Amino acid sequence: MDELRITTGGNVGPIDSSRIPRYAGAATFARLPRLDQVTRADVAVVGVPFDSGVSYRPGARFGANHVREASRLLRPYNPALSISPFERVQVADAGDMAVNPFNINEAIETIQQNALDLTHDGARLVTLGGDHTIALPLLRAASERAGEPVALLHFDAHLDTWDTYFGAEYTHGTPFRRAVEEGILDTEAISHVGTRGPLYGVKDLEDDRRFGFGIVTSSDVFRQGVDETVAKLRDRIGNRPLYVSIDIDVLDPAHAPGTGTPEAGGITSRELLEILRGLRGMNLIGADVVEVAPAYDHAEITGVAASHVAYDLVSLMADAISTNSTTGRLS
Repeated sequence: MDELRITTGGNVGPIDSSRIPRYAGAATFARLPRLDQVTRADVAVVGVPFDSGVSYRPGARFGANHVREASRLLRPYNPALSISPFERVQVADAGDMAVNPFNINEAIETIQQNALDLTHDGARLVTLGGDHTIALPLLRAASERAGEPVALLHFDAHLDTWDTYFGAEYTHGTPFRRAVEEGILDTEAISHVGTRGPLYGVKDLEDDRRFGFGIVTSSDVFRQGVDETVAKLRDRIGNRPLYVSIDIDVLDPAHAPGTGTPEAGGITSRELLEILRGLRGMNLIGADVVEVAPAYDHAEITGVAASHVAYDLVSLMADAISTNSTTGRLS
């Protein structure tokens, strides 16, 4: 079947849904071209089907393709940001990384190298997980590309700064502790957003503060509102190179039931999207959306939320790239 695509601004865009039904054809992210169908990509969406680091419900290895399927309904114009991201820059689906599900250390090395390979020409990555273990190698690659430690906004129900699970240093609950220890995060510009739920003890919070993390809980978002939350985050990050890591369980289970470690009392999908849109103009160099577990998802509720989150991240990157190319300013 011919792929009748929308091509604007010299960029190859999604399949034209007015000519080919949304439910037909290959399920790339937002029905965009594959990376091998274009000569370059300013933004690449890549999947990492890996969930060997989970501590509770497995299944996030199937998350990337679930998000792709749910993204079929995305359209080329983003009215919330007044941007047509696929017209501004070339966006492509880079497929999935092939990582070893039986060896976490090898998987982490593979993800890091693949991320470096995909960004060798200046492309920015939006990664679909996979469990949160994958954030560590992605941050390593982002820091290497930036040439300095990077700022981090971590959206999650959980801190993910624990030391070990069953003696294992690399799990979905430890990536940001390892990242601080490795010196790849700018500890003056790191923050959790949306955290909630029971902890093992007060030491969890004490350790987190020692690492340099600020915390905006889900209750803070509810009581202070989106605008105040965004203002605090922007003030903390400034114009540093920023990586955004989003565990879909930052959303309340009503908005994201399909995840491995759900916690009651989360933020809404509307709040998450509005906070992300408030980051416009910041130096967003990479992002991930992780922990979508389709086996627990009903009617693609979680997949739809994750696909819109990824779409807004792509839109933010497209806006930053096109603005910088117009002004001549490098980010």
